[in-house]
Amino acid sequence: MTHRTTPTPQSLTRAAGVAATAAGLIFIGVQLNHPHLDVTSIATTEVVVRSSLKVLMCALALAGFTGMHLSQIRRNGLLGLVGYTLISAGYLLVLATTLASAYVLPHVVSSDPGFVEDFIAAATGGSPSGDLGALGVVLQLQGFAYLGGGLLFGIALFRAGVLARWATLLLAIGGLVSALLTVMPDAFYRLLAFPNGIAMIGLGLSLWASARLVTTRPAEGARTAGAR
Repeated sequence: MTHRTTPTPQSLTRAAGVAATAAGLIFIGVQLNHPHLDVTSIATTEVVVRSSLKVLMCALALAGFTGMHLSQIRRNGLLGLVGYTLISAGYLLVLATTLASAYVLPHVVSSDPGFVEDFIAAATGGSPSGDLGALGVVLQLQGFAYLGGGLLFGIALFRAGVLARWATLLLAIGGLVSALLTVMPDAFYRLLAFPNGIAMIGLGLSLWASARLVTTRPAEGARTAGAR
């Protein structure tokens, strides 16, 4: 006889917490000792593996942010909805451009190194010398959604007061820190992962703990009622 396990809101919330924590760890990990991106390194196995991990990070982050928003949707209000929509759009665009970086650019670099060089420059906060067309607009929208979404969603989570407030503040100010780092050399640009990565780790652990607390309280109440 087969027993079917139906996911509960609490189990889904815990899963989202795990996803956010894993995303934060990957976000930080892939930036450690990251090689300088150029037309020579873009096709190396190391960079392709790191980019593949970034794609996984984006998918996990999207699951985590969705769990954070849905678990306290009434507390988040309109600001939370706007922030969640923006940050989700930002990570979706990062996922798409990172897919291109991992699986398209290595095959294009030999025939059109100038395009790859411009793509890398635009994606890392530099100024491309050529015209990227619509792709340049996508990269600009990606940056706006990523930074603006982190700021608004972090403020909404802070106001809701459910998750660890230090992590919600770090998510909010992480976007501002990231904006400053994008105008600095590549070595400093890589540091933008740290405030947002640490924020996701803290938010994920806090989300997991909050779901566990919700699960524990009804069970304790049931035991107390049965003892009467």
